[in-house]
Amino acid sequence: MMPVETTRTLPTETMADDVEALLNPAEADGTFRDSAECALLLLAGGKALLAPPTPRPKKG
Repeated sequence: MMPVETTRTLPTETMADDVEALLNPAEADGTFRDSAECALLLLAGGKALLAPPTPRPKKG
């Protein structure tokens, strides 16, 4: 018996679309990431966590 030669071809259009989608993921509508805004929120959150506790009234 002679071996049967097979060739495999990939659909290049579909693969190109898949690669393009992986390289440029779409963001959800209405969700935008601004690095300056994220940094400001992170600093404000850290400042609130590191702030001293509010003074309590003295009993007496």
